[in-house]
Amino acid sequence: MFGSFERMVAKRYLRARKGERFVSVIAIFSLIGIALGVGTLIVVMAVMNGFKDDLLGRILGLNGDLSVYGQMSYNGPQPITDYDRLASRMEKIPGVKVAIPFTEGQVLLSAGNYNSGGMVRGMSAEGLKKLTVVSKSLTPESFERFKGDDAIVIGKTLADRAGLGIGSKVTLISPQGSATVMGNIPRIKAYTVVGIFDSGMHEYNSSYVFLPISAAQKFFQIKDGVIGIQISTTDPAKVQKTTQALISEFREENLRFLDWTQSNNAFFGAVQVEQNVMFLILTLIILVAAFNVISSLIMMVKDKTRDIAILRTMGASRGAIMRIFLMCGASVGVTGTFAGTIIGILFCKNIEHIRQGLQKLTGTNLFNPEVYYLEHLPAKLDWADVIQIVLMALALSLLATLYPSWKAARTDPVEGLRNE
Repeated sequence: MFGSFERMVAKRYLRARKGERFVSVIAIFSLIGIALGVGTLIVVMAVMNGFKDDLLGRILGLNGDLSVYGQMSYNGPQPITDYDRLASRMEKIPGVKVAIPFTEGQVLLSAGNYNSGGMVRGMSAEGLKKLTVVSKSLTPESFERFKGDDAIVIGKTLADRAGLGIGSKVTLISPQGSATVMGNIPRIKAYTVVGIFDSGMHEYNSSYVFLPISAAQKFFQIKDGVIGIQISTTDPAKVQKTTQALISEFREENLRFLDWTQSNNAFFGAVQVEQNVMFLILTLIILVAAFNVISSLIMMVKDKTRDIAILRTMGASRGAIMRIFLMCGASVGVTGTFAGTIIGILFCKNIEHIRQGLQKLTGTNLFNPEVYYLEHLPAKLDWADVIQIVLMALALSLLATLYPSWKAARTDPVEGLRNE
């Protein structure tokens, strides 16, 4: 498409000579603007993808892809009594990976001078092992001690705040107390810490505790039942298909099924909208840089009017002139896009180290786990997004060169040389 003559002239025009520095400075700023726009867009999209996937993985890892409850009554969900048999049947349904019976309730956690609200979840030692987001950070000894009526597993953040360790005591206070002649008395019981988990999510590490299922049944007075059964599927994206299969299989069991698309749909929908808005906003950076390309090319065309006229009188066609300036503008766009892509990818690969370095340098907390729910800054490169950003930047850069190049090709040699 581009001949050697056109490449030679375009290369010559891109090298600034004395008296042409201003045009080159504008071209350099255009290149930097495109590079920064592309790099920033890649980093932001990667961080938001990582945030969404990490948060989704941790929420589903602790709560399961879908939960099964008994039918609602005046006092809340009816307990599920034959839960072991139901869980075994559910694990045989295609798409179901594990089914874990559980019971839960809100409590006040107390340890020494530390008091905080929390959520108690009761499950068997086997069920806790299947809950990989928690069990991966527990020792084998913790599972051996996770039995009886006084064992408890707590999160890392709770342990750090309350100064707790293995063997420490934690008191649980339930607002749903026992009715006596003296009134309603809250249920209070002390438990011994047998394990400390780290889910990687600040909210769970600070407020969730686990009891053996028999201890939780006694504490919440559910007798031999459980609140529900949480299910992890082989593919969370196809959870609705698995839910329909479970509904069909257990139609006569009088159960309710609630998957993550129903319980967290608003939250993840908001994250997706925010991601789309950020993409549009940051695209404006590349668009501004593309306008700088237009400015620098128009100035270059005005500066090279005499050269264009001479080339036309020597036999250069309008198409050749247009291709020369297309190459001048496109080279800025291609170089800026390539540099921005490399910067963005390298930044994403080392974003956590960069964050820690900036925190040490400035002495401030740039990523507060209490605000963002996660313990680290996630980044997930989606190569489809990277390709989309690169193609968009190249398209905008190419479109920015069309009008100035067309204007240069339309230059009249007579008019160009008349005032020279």
